[in-house]
Amino acid sequence: MPAETLRGKSIVVTGVTGQVAEPVAIALAAENEVVGGARFKDAAARSRLEEAGVRCVPIDLVTGDVAGLPADADYVLNFAVSKSNGWELDLRANSGGVAWLMEHHQDAGAFVHCSTTGVYKPLGHHVFAEDDPLGDNHGVWPFLATYSICKIAAEGTARWAADRFDLPTTIARLSVPYGDRGGWPAIHLEMMLNGSEIPVHVDAPSVYHPIHQDDIIAMIPGLVGAAGTPAVTVNWGGDQAVSIEEWCGYFSELTGLPATFAPTANTIDSVQIDLTRMHELVGTTTVGWKEGMRRMVAARRPELLPD
Repeated sequence: MPAETLRGKSIVVTGVTGQVAEPVAIALAAENEVVGGARFKDAAARSRLEEAGVRCVPIDLVTGDVAGLPADADYVLNFAVSKSNGWELDLRANSGGVAWLMEHHQDAGAFVHCSTTGVYKPLGHHVFAEDDPLGDNHGVWPFLATYSICKIAAEGTARWAADRFDLPTTIARLSVPYGDRGGWPAIHLEMMLNGSEIPVHVDAPSVYHPIHQDDIIAMIPGLVGAAGTPAVTVNWGGDQAVSIEEWCGYFSELTGLPATFAPTANTIDSVQIDLTRMHELVGTTTVGWKEGMRRMVAARRPELLPD
């Protein structure tokens, strides 16, 4: 279906208290009826959302408690993710949760499932297209051992449910999101501030496609418009391929803080992605990585920037 301006629609956003989903929901609430689903353990996040006009509905994707969400919503944006590092819970929440949501919203006009480029099998500096091999990308991180496998399982569920319910679906494999709410680069900035070494892969440089929250928000209508049956899978990242070494080096230029790297094989490898399909279906990003990173520092650590 063609992309359209999202105005006057009923939109469900799950995982709405998260780094990526909260600004999306708040932006959409300006001209739409937005219902946000989450566990809402963060009272401050719930207050911010409600003040912006988002109706907050507690849900539990482990048990399938999604009945409070409007079944007649026009569109559903699923940003929910469980990273407890427990296999039983994370499989239930991530894969099973998608099943509960898509069954409940089977009459929606489109379902957008946010996945991750962390589903790709580590292959050095290979540039991944959507049909390239999948694998346990995050298995080298003991604290996120379930992440990649559970995300792959969730994609499989989304594909099945798209066919089962004839529900137009987009599976968007998100690269490195960042912005005022933080992100992986913001974690690296904090590590620089406290003098910690930053792990980078021994097969240097460690390259990704960071995407600013403004571009994430701007691309939501295109992802909705790209939805189809069978489900459409698309890489989703910033147009500029940037390494950890580069963005930390830029933080050093901005703040004067040193960046110290610790090369290791026990960290995730580069994940460069082919954005051809994204460009065809969704368009291009507009926030340059240096502009976006500087804005992030200004929003989160303004005291580190020169007057």
